[in-house]
Amino acid sequence: MKPDSSMDGRQRKNIQPGIEVAIVLKQHQRSGELTYGVVKDILTNSQYHPHGIKVRLEDGSVGRVKECL
Repeated sequence: MKPDSSMDGRQRKNIQPGIEVAIVLKQHQRSGELTYGVVKDILTNSQYHPHGIKVRLEDGSVGRVKECL
């Protein structure tokens, strides 16, 4: 089942500072372990990225968005 496009972490338009997201950290890409937090900065400049838009969370963690909560 295809996820709802409004929750798609691959589209930059769905992500703004202050929203809660689930990201995969670089060191967890193989396991797919999710880290939850609030977006501080958006690091990807393009409108779309196939693996998820890269963000920095308020705690300093950097990873790619898998879902917006």
